[in-house]
This record gives sequence, C-alpha cells and structure tokens, in this order.
Amino acid sequence: VILEVTQEEEKTVGGLVLASAAKEKPQTAKIVAVGEGNVLENGQKSPMPVAVGDMVMFEKYAGTEVKYEGSEYLIIAAKDIMAIVE
Repeated sequence: VILEVTQEEEKTVGGLVLASAAKEKPQTAKIVAVGEGNVLENGQKSPMPVAVGDMVMFEKYAGTEVKYEGSEYLIIAAKDIMAIVE
C-alpha cells in the first residue's frame, strides 16, 4: 500500500505552533495505490481491505519513506493499517 502522509500543523494547548523537530510523526494518510493482495496457501488471492482514496491510520513507525517526482510517500504492508478514517 502506498500512502501520501498528511502533514498537520501541530499546536500546543496554549496555541503555540511546534517546530518540525518537536512534532510527532503523523499517523494518518491517504491511500494513493494498492497491490493485488496476498497469495494464500491455496493459491488464491485475498482481497485488499483498503482502496485508493481511503484515509487511514497506520502504525507509527511502519513502512519505508520514499520520494518520487518531488512528493514524499510511505510504502507499508496492509497489516500495518489500523483503521479506515471516515
């Protein structure tokens, strides 16, 4: 699953904007591409639980960050997705 991570501006309770070094890694993203699914032991493919365009929450330190044509993406396994945000 390829994700485009949403960059949110973080503020403290008092309204101060945090510097990028003090921010926590975001955990929500929009799905931009998905694979065909895992191949099961019987040779069939399991369907992907998510689709392109879904907003999801994922494990904090999951995946690999990549840059492609000036944009940053995160490639993760479907098992690292915790929830679909509606």
